[in-house]
Amino acid sequence: MIPSLSDKEYRVLDLLRAGGEMYGLEMVKASEGSLKRGTIYVTLNRMIEKGFLEDREEKDPTLPGMPRRKYRISGHGQRVLNASDAAAAVFCGVAHD
Repeated sequence: MIPSLSDKEYRVLDLLRAGGEMYGLEMVKASEGSLKRGTIYVTLNRMIEKGFLEDREEKDPTLPGMPRRKYRISGHGQRVLNASDAAAAVFCGVAHD
């Protein structure tokens, strides 16, 4: 059975597929309003727990404060995204390679 993706989860995976590693706020900006600053980190943490994403700390020695986190799609997340795309293509009657 294919795990279901919420609209936000699909958007995050789609952004990471196109852009590689990104910070949470980069995703908010790149989403053009579909992801919100107040919910992005809750969504990202949930996706890590589901195994869709991996993250790593990136400490910039020139900036004070806590290290920032960069996120990337995991192998499992890529498979779920591909399966979701294939299912949508079948549902919409679009040929899928």
